[in-house]
Amino acid sequence: MTGRRPAESGPREVISDSWRRCLEAGIDPESHEAPLVYDEGDIREVRSVTPMGTLLPMLRHTLLQVADEAAHIMVVTDATGDVLWRDGHRQVLHRADRIGLSDGFRWSEQAVGTNGIGTALATGRPMYVYSGEHLARTLHAWSCAGAPIVDPDSGRTIGCVDISGTTRSLHPATVALVRAAARLAESDLAVGMRERDERLRSRHHRHLDRPGALVTLTGRVVAGDLSLGPRIRLPECGERVILSDGRVALVESLGDAYRLVPLGAEAAVPRLRLTLLGEDHPYAHLDGVRVPLSLRHAEILTLLALHPRGLTAERLSFLLYGDEGNPVTIRAEIHRLRAQLGRAIAAKPYRLACEVSADFLDARQALAAGATAVAARLYQGPLLPRSEAPAVLRAREELEARVRSELLARGTPEDLWEYAQTPSGYEDAEVLEHVVAAIPPGDHRHAAACVRLARLDD
Repeated sequence: MTGRRPAESGPREVISDSWRRCLEAGIDPESHEAPLVYDEGDIREVRSVTPMGTLLPMLRHTLLQVADEAAHIMVVTDATGDVLWRDGHRQVLHRADRIGLSDGFRWSEQAVGTNGIGTALATGRPMYVYSGEHLARTLHAWSCAGAPIVDPDSGRTIGCVDISGTTRSLHPATVALVRAAARLAESDLAVGMRERDERLRSRHHRHLDRPGALVTLTGRVVAGDLSLGPRIRLPECGERVILSDGRVALVESLGDAYRLVPLGAEAAVPRLRLTLLGEDHPYAHLDGVRVPLSLRHAEILTLLALHPRGLTAERLSFLLYGDEGNPVTIRAEIHRLRAQLGRAIAAKPYRLACEVSADFLDARQALAAGATAVAARLYQGPLLPRSEAPAVLRAREELEARVRSELLARGTPEDLWEYAQTPSGYEDAEVLEHVVAAIPPGDHRHAAACVRLARLDD
């Protein structure tokens, strides 16, 4: 920093590398301070959605007593280095306030230079930074030990746990304690991941006796053809992906998971995916190819999906038109539909001769399994909202009632807010009242729900 050659050997290589990154990022060693990125209202919302929140009790149990007795503080951040929680020795907390080592401040390398939090996140490994190893001169009275926490499900770093204190009180062995706490946190995450995997395998067991694999929403292969590798990079639903061995596979959405099918593995069985919830312009994917659907064709496919054993022309006509239906009209519509979907539609009786999945069927399955959060995410609006077909109307009202009652009984504030964004929930007074009661006043969702309720009262 002075331009003079040091009399002794330079800093550790990991520290030199960090200084170089920070100086290239424009960090001024003489005047840089931690920036405030979240005020009190915003940080509550961030805490409610970060996965680090579930680990906080374990981290406190592991580290907080040691930190407090040794005049240290414990700091927990997200993957960006933003401080979400801190606790520990009261006097050290007051000193930490002076340098911005407190809730809502950012401690990445790009924000404050070399430090135990930001450098641990930048390198992806536990890091100890002692006194003058900090690039910013204002931090030379401090030493800190941080360790990143990696989510085994996604493979991404989700945050950092850190112990900080004054130079005289923080022992270099502290990094071993912080590293152990981070590994315990990752073990807790792995236990939850394995439990979710087992539920997925149980819920989608019917797919496991066919070629292909069951893949989580984060791209992990959890069942089936495990030779595909532990993880794949997922494209959009219905698109194709090139596997590590060069084969091409199709990725099909199952709602809370994906099915990966190498092309040619089931060439004789078409695969049909219906997207009908909240759609004024419904569509399907047939073997990965998007097919736009007219309202009448979407209604027919809805009823065939609900009756896997098939329907006669007479019965299908009655379900669509009531007593005024004409089977001749149905036969003409089926003829046009088969021109689009080919052998996916069979006759005598009319039925779906393919592997079929649909967003509304996924939502029904999630409700049956008690997966309220999954149902809230899947339910994007009413089933074919423009349809007036009697059978579709009954199915729409039944699904709407089941989703609404489940969310009101067991939904989290996030689930209720997600439902409140659908056409049905946007002006649902009871749902909005639950949102107002469950979400604190400083949250923008609370304010939006209050505005909608006031409009309804007017």
